[in-house]
Amino acid sequence: MISVNNIYKNFGDVSLLRGVSCEIEKGERVVIIGPSGSGKSTLLRCMNLLETPTYGEIWLDGKLVTEPDPYLHFDVIRASRTYGEVLAAVKAENPAGSDMETDAEAIRKIKAEDLLKKHEGKEYTALMKKIYAENYLDINMARRKMGMVFQHFNLFNNLTVMQNLTLAPTQLKIQTKEEATEAGSELLNRIGLYDKKDEYPSKLSGGQKQRIAIIRALAMNPEVMLFDEPTSALDPEMVGEVLDLIRKLAGDGMTMVIVTHEMSFAREVGTRMLFVDEGNIKEEAPPAEFFENPKDARLREFLSKVL
Repeated sequence: MISVNNIYKNFGDVSLLRGVSCEIEKGERVVIIGPSGSGKSTLLRCMNLLETPTYGEIWLDGKLVTEPDPYLHFDVIRASRTYGEVLAAVKAENPAGSDMETDAEAIRKIKAEDLLKKHEGKEYTALMKKIYAENYLDINMARRKMGMVFQHFNLFNNLTVMQNLTLAPTQLKIQTKEEATEAGSELLNRIGLYDKKDEYPSKLSGGQKQRIAIIRALAMNPEVMLFDEPTSALDPEMVGEVLDLIRKLAGDGMTMVIVTHEMSFAREVGTRMLFVDEGNIKEEAPPAEFFENPKDARLREFLSKVL
Protein backbone atom coordinates (compact mmCIF):
# COMPACT_ATOMS: atom_id res chain seq x y z
CA MET A 1 0.00 0.00 0.00
CA ILE A 2 2.80 2.43 0.92
CA SER A 3 6.29 2.13 -0.53
CA VAL A 4 9.07 4.27 0.93
CA ASN A 5 12.02 4.23 -1.43
CA ASN A 6 15.45 5.51 -0.32
CA ILE A 7 14.15 8.56 1.57
CA TYR A 8 16.53 11.24 2.78
CA LYS A 9 15.36 14.26 4.75
CA ASN A 10 17.79 17.07 5.43
CA PHE A 11 17.21 20.18 7.52
CA GLY A 12 20.11 22.41 6.53
CA ASP A 13 23.27 20.48 7.36
CA VAL A 14 21.38 18.02 9.59
CA SER A 15 20.31 14.76 7.95
CA LEU A 16 17.36 13.29 9.88
CA LEU A 17 16.61 10.41 7.48
CA ARG A 18 19.42 8.67 5.62
CA GLY A 19 18.21 6.40 2.86
CA VAL A 20 15.18 4.79 4.52
CA SER A 21 13.21 2.17 2.58
CA CYS A 22 10.23 0.12 3.75
CA GLU A 23 6.96 -1.37 2.50
CA ILE A 24 3.58 -1.17 4.24
CA GLU A 25 1.20 -3.89 3.02
CA LYS A 26 -2.59 -3.70 3.15
CA GLY A 27 -3.91 -4.85 6.52
CA GLU A 28 -0.54 -4.52 8.28
CA ARG A 29 -0.11 -2.69 11.57
CA VAL A 30 3.45 -1.42 11.47
CA VAL A 31 4.78 0.08 14.69
CA ILE A 32 7.81 2.38 14.62
CA ILE A 33 9.85 2.83 17.77
CA GLY A 34 13.18 4.47 18.55
CA PRO A 35 14.85 7.10 20.70
CA SER A 36 13.85 10.77 20.54
CA GLY A 37 15.35 12.51 17.54
CA SER A 38 15.92 9.27 15.65
CA GLY A 39 13.72 10.31 12.69
CA LYS A 40 10.67 8.12 13.31
CA SER A 41 8.10 10.96 13.32
CA THR A 42 9.82 12.55 10.32
CA LEU A 43 9.49 9.25 8.45
CA LEU A 44 5.77 9.14 9.23
CA ARG A 45 5.28 12.76 8.13
CA CYS A 46 7.15 12.08 4.87
CA MET A 47 4.63 9.35 4.03
CA ASN A 48 1.87 11.92 3.46
CA LEU A 49 4.21 14.80 2.56
CA LEU A 50 3.71 16.89 5.66
CA GLU A 51 7.49 16.83 5.26
CA THR A 52 8.85 16.79 1.71
CA PRO A 53 11.71 14.30 1.31
CA THR A 54 15.00 15.78 0.17
CA TYR A 55 15.66 12.67 -1.94
CA GLY A 56 13.75 9.46 -2.58
CA GLU A 57 10.19 8.58 -3.50
CA ILE A 58 6.92 7.75 -1.74
CA TRP A 59 4.42 5.51 -3.56
CA LEU A 60 0.80 4.91 -2.52
CA ASP A 61 -1.23 2.12 -4.14
CA GLY A 62 1.28 2.00 -7.00
CA LYS A 63 1.15 5.75 -7.62
CA LEU A 64 3.92 8.28 -7.00
CA VAL A 65 3.06 11.03 -4.50
CA THR A 66 6.45 12.77 -4.52
CA GLU A 67 8.35 14.25 -7.43
CA PRO A 68 10.34 11.54 -9.24
CA ASP A 69 13.87 11.16 -7.85
CA PRO A 70 16.23 10.93 -10.84
CA TYR A 71 18.81 9.12 -8.73
CA LEU A 72 16.46 6.14 -8.51
CA HIS A 73 16.10 5.80 -12.29
CA PHE A 74 19.25 4.78 -14.14
CA ASP A 75 17.71 5.55 -17.55
CA VAL A 76 17.12 9.13 -16.40
CA ILE A 77 20.69 9.49 -15.12
CA ARG A 78 22.05 8.18 -18.42
CA ALA A 79 19.91 10.71 -20.32
CA SER A 80 21.48 13.62 -18.47
CA ARG A 81 24.24 15.84 -19.83
CA THR A 82 26.12 15.27 -16.60
CA TYR A 83 26.31 11.53 -17.30
CA GLY A 84 28.01 12.10 -20.64
CA GLU A 85 30.55 14.45 -19.10
CA VAL A 86 31.30 12.21 -16.12
CA LEU A 87 31.46 9.06 -18.26
CA ALA A 88 34.00 10.70 -20.56
CA ALA A 89 36.13 11.70 -17.56
CA VAL A 90 35.92 8.18 -16.06
CA LYS A 91 36.96 6.60 -19.35
CA ALA A 92 39.89 9.01 -19.65
CA GLU A 93 41.06 8.01 -16.16
CA ASN A 94 40.63 4.28 -16.84
CA PRO A 95 40.78 3.61 -20.60
CA ALA A 96 41.11 -0.14 -20.03
CA GLY A 97 37.85 -0.39 -18.05
CA SER A 98 34.87 -2.23 -19.52
CA ASP A 99 31.68 -0.40 -20.51
CA MET A 100 29.91 -1.92 -17.50
CA GLU A 101 32.63 -0.78 -15.10
CA THR A 102 32.81 2.77 -16.44
CA ASP A 103 29.01 3.08 -16.48
CA ALA A 104 28.78 1.93 -12.85
CA GLU A 105 31.57 4.29 -11.76
CA ALA A 106 29.98 7.25 -13.57
CA ILE A 107 26.61 6.63 -11.89
CA ARG A 108 28.26 6.12 -8.49
CA LYS A 109 30.15 9.40 -8.86
CA ILE A 110 27.04 11.32 -9.95
CA LYS A 111 25.06 10.02 -6.96
CA ALA A 112 27.86 10.46 -4.43
CA GLU A 113 28.56 14.06 -5.45
CA ASP A 114 24.93 15.02 -6.28
CA LEU A 115 25.97 16.20 -9.74
CA LEU A 116 22.66 16.28 -11.61
CA LYS A 117 21.83 19.80 -12.71
CA LYS A 118 18.41 21.40 -12.97
CA HIS A 119 18.43 21.60 -16.78
CA GLU A 120 19.82 18.41 -18.22
CA GLY A 121 18.61 18.49 -21.81
CA LYS A 122 15.49 17.43 -23.69
CA GLU A 123 15.81 13.65 -23.33
CA TYR A 124 16.34 13.86 -19.55
CA THR A 125 13.41 16.25 -19.13
CA ALA A 126 11.16 14.07 -21.28
CA LEU A 127 11.94 10.99 -19.20
CA MET A 128 11.25 12.81 -15.93
CA LYS A 129 7.93 14.08 -17.30
CA LYS A 130 7.03 10.58 -18.51
CA ILE A 131 7.61 9.06 -15.05
CA TYR A 132 5.60 11.88 -13.50
CA ALA A 133 2.70 11.65 -15.96
CA GLU A 134 2.40 7.85 -15.83
CA ASN A 135 2.64 7.45 -12.06
CA TYR A 136 1.85 10.67 -10.20
CA LEU A 137 -1.03 10.85 -7.71
CA ASP A 138 -2.04 14.33 -6.58
CA ILE A 139 -1.04 14.74 -2.93
CA ASN A 140 -4.51 15.93 -1.93
CA MET A 141 -5.99 12.75 -3.37
CA ALA A 142 -3.31 10.76 -1.55
CA ARG A 143 -4.14 12.44 1.75
CA ARG A 144 -7.78 11.41 1.40
CA LYS A 145 -6.51 7.83 1.57
CA MET A 146 -4.24 8.48 4.57
CA GLY A 147 -5.76 9.57 7.87
CA MET A 148 -3.32 11.35 10.20
CA VAL A 149 -3.55 11.56 13.99
CA PHE A 150 -1.18 13.94 15.72
CA GLN A 151 0.46 14.02 19.12
CA HIS A 152 -1.32 17.26 20.11
CA PHE A 153 -4.75 16.48 18.56
CA ASN A 154 -4.79 19.46 16.11
CA LEU A 155 -8.53 19.96 16.44
CA PHE A 156 -9.97 23.29 15.32
CA ASN A 157 -10.65 25.03 18.64
CA ASN A 158 -13.13 27.51 17.15
CA LEU A 159 -15.36 24.70 15.82
CA THR A 160 -17.63 22.33 17.72
CA VAL A 161 -16.91 18.60 17.76
CA MET A 162 -19.47 17.96 15.01
CA GLN A 163 -18.10 20.83 12.91
CA ASN A 164 -14.62 19.33 13.26
CA LEU A 165 -15.95 16.01 11.97
CA THR A 166 -17.92 17.40 9.03
CA LEU A 167 -15.58 20.13 7.79
CA ALA A 168 -13.32 18.10 5.49
CA PRO A 169 -15.98 15.82 3.92
CA THR A 170 -18.19 18.80 3.09
CA GLN A 171 -15.43 21.17 1.96
CA LEU A 172 -14.06 18.51 -0.39
CA LYS A 173 -17.62 17.71 -1.55
CA ILE A 174 -17.27 14.06 -0.61
CA GLN A 175 -20.53 14.27 1.33
CA THR A 176 -23.40 16.68 1.74
CA LYS A 177 -23.73 18.40 5.10
CA GLU A 178 -26.58 16.04 6.02
CA GLU A 179 -24.58 12.94 5.05
CA ALA A 180 -21.49 14.15 6.91
CA THR A 181 -23.54 14.92 10.02
CA GLU A 182 -25.14 11.47 9.96
CA ALA A 183 -21.72 9.81 9.52
CA GLY A 184 -20.28 12.01 12.29
CA SER A 185 -23.10 11.00 14.63
CA GLU A 186 -22.41 7.31 13.95
CA LEU A 187 -18.71 7.79 14.70
CA LEU A 188 -19.45 9.68 17.93
CA ASN A 189 -21.84 6.96 19.04
CA ARG A 190 -19.16 4.40 18.28
CA ILE A 191 -16.82 6.00 20.83
CA GLY A 192 -19.52 6.97 23.31
CA LEU A 193 -19.14 10.74 22.86
CA TYR A 194 -22.31 11.69 20.99
CA ASP A 195 -23.32 13.91 23.90
CA LYS A 196 -20.22 16.05 23.17
CA LYS A 197 -21.19 16.87 19.56
CA ASP A 198 -21.96 20.55 20.29
CA GLU A 199 -19.04 21.08 22.69
CA TYR A 200 -15.84 22.95 21.76
CA PRO A 201 -12.50 21.14 22.13
CA SER A 202 -11.52 23.34 25.08
CA LYS A 203 -14.28 21.66 27.11
CA LEU A 204 -12.94 18.14 26.47
CA SER A 205 -10.36 16.05 28.30
CA GLY A 206 -7.16 15.07 26.52
CA GLY A 207 -8.39 11.53 25.97
CA GLN A 208 -11.66 12.79 24.52
CA LYS A 209 -9.83 15.19 22.20
CA GLN A 210 -7.62 12.42 20.87
CA ARG A 211 -10.54 10.06 20.29
CA ILE A 212 -12.34 12.86 18.42
CA ALA A 213 -9.17 13.45 16.38
CA ILE A 214 -9.09 9.75 15.45
CA ILE A 215 -12.71 9.61 14.29
CA ARG A 216 -12.24 12.92 12.43
CA ALA A 217 -9.59 11.12 10.36
CA LEU A 218 -11.95 8.13 9.97
CA ALA A 219 -14.67 10.44 8.64
CA MET A 220 -12.72 10.61 5.37
CA ASN A 221 -12.88 6.80 5.00
CA PRO A 222 -9.10 6.43 4.72
CA GLU A 223 -7.35 3.26 3.53
CA VAL A 224 -4.53 3.68 6.04
CA MET A 225 -4.17 5.50 9.36
CA LEU A 226 -0.95 7.19 10.48
CA PHE A 227 -0.53 7.78 14.23
CA ASP A 228 2.24 10.07 15.46
CA GLU A 229 2.72 9.29 19.17
CA PRO A 230 -1.04 9.50 19.81
CA THR A 231 -0.77 9.08 23.60
CA SER A 232 2.38 11.02 24.50
CA ALA A 233 0.50 14.26 25.32
CA LEU A 234 -2.04 12.51 27.55
CA ASP A 235 -2.22 11.98 31.29
CA PRO A 236 -1.53 8.32 32.14
CA GLU A 237 -5.14 7.65 33.13
CA MET A 238 -6.36 8.84 29.71
CA VAL A 239 -3.97 6.70 27.66
CA GLY A 240 -6.08 3.55 27.98
CA GLU A 241 -9.22 4.95 26.36
CA VAL A 242 -7.27 6.08 23.28
CA LEU A 243 -5.39 2.78 22.97
CA ASP A 244 -8.69 0.90 23.26
CA LEU A 245 -10.03 2.76 20.23
CA ILE A 246 -6.88 2.00 18.22
CA ARG A 247 -7.21 -1.66 19.24
CA LYS A 248 -10.76 -1.67 17.86
CA LEU A 249 -9.51 -0.26 14.56
CA ALA A 250 -6.85 -2.95 14.47
CA GLY A 251 -9.53 -5.56 15.05
CA ASP A 252 -11.46 -4.16 12.07
CA GLY A 253 -8.44 -4.77 9.81
CA MET A 254 -7.43 -1.13 9.30
CA THR A 255 -3.94 -0.65 7.85
CA MET A 256 -1.96 1.40 10.36
CA VAL A 257 1.48 2.90 10.87
CA ILE A 258 2.02 3.90 14.49
CA VAL A 259 4.88 5.82 16.09
CA THR A 260 4.70 5.16 19.83
CA HIS A 261 6.61 4.76 23.08
CA GLU A 262 4.00 2.37 24.50
CA MET A 263 5.92 -0.90 24.26
CA SER A 264 3.26 -3.27 25.61
CA PHE A 265 0.69 -1.75 23.26
CA ALA A 266 3.13 -2.01 20.34
CA ARG A 267 3.71 -5.67 21.08
CA GLU A 268 -0.01 -6.38 21.31
CA VAL A 269 -1.25 -4.46 18.26
CA GLY A 270 1.66 -4.52 15.82
CA THR A 271 2.10 -7.11 13.11
CA ARG A 272 5.60 -5.80 12.35
CA MET A 273 8.03 -3.63 14.30
CA LEU A 274 10.55 -1.12 12.93
CA PHE A 275 13.40 0.24 15.04
CA VAL A 276 14.65 3.62 13.79
CA ASP A 277 17.90 5.11 15.05
CA GLU A 278 20.14 7.82 13.60
CA GLY A 279 17.95 8.18 10.54
CA ASN A 280 18.00 4.50 9.54
CA ILE A 281 15.88 1.41 10.09
CA LYS A 282 18.23 -0.70 12.17
CA GLU A 283 15.92 -3.70 12.59
CA GLU A 284 12.47 -4.92 11.56
CA ALA A 285 10.73 -8.10 12.64
CA PRO A 286 7.43 -9.49 13.96
CA PRO A 287 6.78 -8.38 17.58
CA ALA A 288 7.68 -11.68 19.26
CA GLU A 289 11.05 -11.92 17.53
CA PHE A 290 11.67 -8.18 17.83
CA PHE A 291 11.23 -8.06 21.60
CA GLU A 292 12.48 -11.52 22.57
CA ASN A 293 15.42 -11.93 20.20
CA PRO A 294 16.65 -8.50 19.01
CA LYS A 295 19.70 -8.77 16.76
CA ASP A 296 20.86 -5.15 16.59
CA ALA A 297 23.04 -4.07 19.53
CA ARG A 298 21.50 -0.60 19.65
CA LEU A 299 18.01 -2.10 19.78
CA ARG A 300 19.02 -4.39 22.64
CA GLU A 301 20.34 -1.37 24.53
CA PHE A 302 17.17 0.63 23.81
CA LEU A 303 14.84 -2.18 24.93
CA SER A 304 16.83 -2.73 28.13
CA LYS A 305 16.03 0.86 29.10
CA VAL A 306 12.36 1.06 28.13
CA LEU A 307 11.01 -2.37 29.07
